[in-house]
Amino acid sequence: MDMRILLVPLAVAFGLGVLLGPFVIPILRRLKFGQAIRDEGPKAHQKKAGTPTMGGTIFLTAMVLTAIPLSNMFSNRVSDLFFLLFATLGYGILGFLDDYIKVVMKRNLGLTAKQKLLGQLFIGLVLFWVLREVRVVRGDNPSISTIGIPGTEIHFDLNWMYLPLLVVIMIAASNAVNLTDGLDGLVSGTAAIAYGAYAIIGLVQSNYMVVIFSTAVVGALLGFLVFNAHPAKVFMGDTGSLALGGGLAALAVITKTELLLLIIGGVFVIETLSVMIQVASFKLRGKRVFLMSPVHHHFELVGWSEWRVVTTFWLLGFLLAGLGIYLEVFLG
Repeated sequence: MDMRILLVPLAVAFGLGVLLGPFVIPILRRLKFGQAIRDEGPKAHQKKAGTPTMGGTIFLTAMVLTAIPLSNMFSNRVSDLFFLLFATLGYGILGFLDDYIKVVMKRNLGLTAKQKLLGQLFIGLVLFWVLREVRVVRGDNPSISTIGIPGTEIHFDLNWMYLPLLVVIMIAASNAVNLTDGLDGLVSGTAAIAYGAYAIIGLVQSNYMVVIFSTAVVGALLGFLVFNAHPAKVFMGDTGSLALGGGLAALAVITKTELLLLIIGGVFVIETLSVMIQVASFKLRGKRVFLMSPVHHHFELVGWSEWRVVTTFWLLGFLLAGLGIYLEVFLG
């Protein structure tokens, strides 16, 4: 195996991320693209108000400038890269619009829930059409509608039901990563771990476009983390978090590991479940299960430092990613 397929995208994207940070952050600051902190959040977060946001543009740019040129060097499955980039950048543009409305138009909630859902639904439908056309033309096996149970050799064909599943995966993954983005470096680190897991899966499947894309995202995120680690000099905003969720969902679809994403992205699942449990408990019982949701805020209010919460979630992300790789590579 040529180790350059792992190391070159990682190193190039990291270098670009580190170089772009000092250039983009002052521009965001001059444009007054500062983060507004919601009053219902932890009081300690109020000091972060005004920190430049929309920093997702940094690692997305680094990723694109890395993945596209290197794709012709290592792989000829450009259609897979197109699918992955469309999903990532499509959701990134949706997130950018949300951030723009929040920051520039001073509407703190950004896009309405209906507008965001319609945008996510449209992207999901387009992705299904693209995937179907590409797979039919290439004659890939298994078919696009086949999914497998992690850790087993059990597969079954959903036929037309795969379309709503794909749309649900795209919407759920993007929103789950978005919910997790609440502490300095939390999503940057956990997403880098999840994308790293998919780089290994792509390597095992000999899908080098998946490897290039995934390692480019990991490198770009690590470069961004230089500026996003506590205390953060820039936030990724919805521009970054929605894009990362969309990219992870697209990787799960391309590698046919749709259900495995629940394990590899387990941190995002836990964060989402904590919000659902909190809302359901309050509506049904009038009581809250957590001091605050998503659950990372609960640990803050318990007394954990922000850095302790983040590093603990990173460790959990490593363990879940390792479990996902084990199920796919050794038991799948």
